[in-house]
Amino acid sequence: EGITGLGDGTLNGRELAVASYLRDHVAPLLIGRDPHRIEDTWQFLYRSAYWRRGPVTMAAIAAVDIALWDIKAKAAGMPLYQLLGGASRTGVMAYGHASGRDLPELFDSIREHLELGYRSIRVQTSVPGINAVYGVAAQPSPDGTRYDYEPAQRTPLPAEEDWDTRAYLRHLPAVFEAVRNEFGPELPLLHDGHHRMTPIQAARLGKALEPYDLFWLEDCTPAENQEALRLVRQHTTTPLAIGEVFNTVWDYQTLIHEQLIDYVRSAVTHTGGITALRKLLDYAAQYQIKSGIHGPTDISPVGMAAALHLDLAIHNFGIQEYMRHGALTNEVFRQSFTFTDGYLHPGDQPGLGVELDE
Repeated sequence: EGITGLGDGTLNGRELAVASYLRDHVAPLLIGRDPHRIEDTWQFLYRSAYWRRGPVTMAAIAAVDIALWDIKAKAAGMPLYQLLGGASRTGVMAYGHASGRDLPELFDSIREHLELGYRSIRVQTSVPGINAVYGVAAQPSPDGTRYDYEPAQRTPLPAEEDWDTRAYLRHLPAVFEAVRNEFGPELPLLHDGHHRMTPIQAARLGKALEPYDLFWLEDCTPAENQEALRLVRQHTTTPLAIGEVFNTVWDYQTLIHEQLIDYVRSAVTHTGGITALRKLLDYAAQYQIKSGIHGPTDISPVGMAAALHLDLAIHNFGIQEYMRHGALTNEVFRQSFTFTDGYLHPGDQPGLGVELDE
């Protein structure tokens, strides 16, 4: 009928593997299938191969799933969120990424984000004695320029960083004390531990940050060991967010059932698409766990739009990560979603609301 849909299969650092998976394994299976049978197609792609799960497989399935939802919504003449049950809110609260090598630079970054309209701020900081800490944009990149995109620097090989957990644990509470003293008690503050801590170290940090009322502490410890979060939960009431490196509901089974986290951090693009993430969030809702969908700049505006339609529709929405794409990306991906006064909205164009300008 001439309707096309866009999907996002971006997998940072393994893009070529997903491209091959789609081209060589998935695309041939789609020829002649009914594009409106989204659930059936999802199950077919997941079950048709002996090997299941994993980031490459789930990103490829997500790409197809998102594109099929785009097609279905365009055929219906509706924005996608209407097909997901309609809007549950008028906008989607977003948080931005502030960082600095010292307190003055960090304060400037927070003020810059507040001026852009953000109402919630993730705070990342350099640590004295450590040359470079991931997530601090002002640190020079290999070509000497500021790098405001995540998760990876543009380097020929993966970057290796120095690290000192004890120095980090000593330094960070003082940073949040200073930020609270400067910006007051109302501003929602978030922090990402980037999987660096052992469970007992994560418990110590969560407890130390309790006076500063964080919105969440993210990825405090590698959660592949789901039981590790029992120890963290036992020692701190700081809300916990985890899951941006997860791919399926099975990665969360213990975390959700035992209520060891407060926010699900998966990306639509990396977790099998809208079909799968909607089910995962419905499961989380049974335990009063909310969404915090992953939204860095290595996910395209297509993946971001898919997240926003889901955010707008679900009942247990929490917050949406939002890193602004650069001007060149925005020229290629023409978007209908908007960011106003701290809130995102996917727009009301039929489908996802993103068109690719090749």
